[in-house]
Amino acid sequence: MSEPGAGRPRVQSVDRTFALLDALALRGGRASLGDLVADTGLAAATAHRLCGTLAESGHLRRDARRDYLLGPRLQRVGDAARRATLEWAEPVLRAIVAGTGETANMAVREGDGVVYLAQVPSPHSMRMFTEVGRRVEVHCTAVGKALVAGDDDDEVRAMLGRAGMRRYTSTTIVRPDALIAELDRIRRSGFATDESEQEEGVRCVAIAVGEGAASFAVSASGPEARFTSDRRDAAVGILRAAVAGLNP
Repeated sequence: MSEPGAGRPRVQSVDRTFALLDALALRGGRASLGDLVADTGLAAATAHRLCGTLAESGHLRRDARRDYLLGPRLQRVGDAARRATLEWAEPVLRAIVAGTGETANMAVREGDGVVYLAQVPSPHSMRMFTEVGRRVEVHCTAVGKALVAGDDDDEVRAMLGRAGMRRYTSTTIVRPDALIAELDRIRRSGFATDESEQEEGVRCVAIAVGEGAASFAVSASGPEARFTSDRRDAAVGILRAAVAGLNP
């Protein structure tokens, strides 16, 4: 997968700092220095120096076990980021709901999974609901498949080796070769689907926007009885129109 801003000069210390913060977040906010070195591939001396600087600034802290934890100053950043994300995402998601009548979601990659950032629910009494902040697997969700379709096949197989392919329903894709074939279809068509693969009776369609770590996915989902395959296919154009001109 190509990195955002490929070809532009990058600041190595910034990349390394955010790699450490991301690794800590993926471990639930607590990790030893050894864990962080293993997760990021940084030299121990480099990781120790950066973590020390972050601890001095209050962005990290250390406990009695000498583990590093996400610090209190990051809470203010996180709260502001959530508000900014909702301000940016809600008009897009509301346009999707207006056009499809179904629940709209926005999601991003997080490690070997996907996390929902924002949602606008369908006006129907029977509708799909996904908790914002919920982490889901790639192989059984439209947003997940849309987001990994840009990876090469070897990257996908490595990810599946780490994450596994749990069966949720009779239609869940549980073989790597089958998912690779599905991703090839997604690359050609530009959209991904979930046909009751995570939850029985639920259909979803998603597209990815942007590249690399800055990419995100938007989706529409609803009950199969109402969100028919024809309405799902029509929703693809609505999703694309909703994100047209949006800067990832």
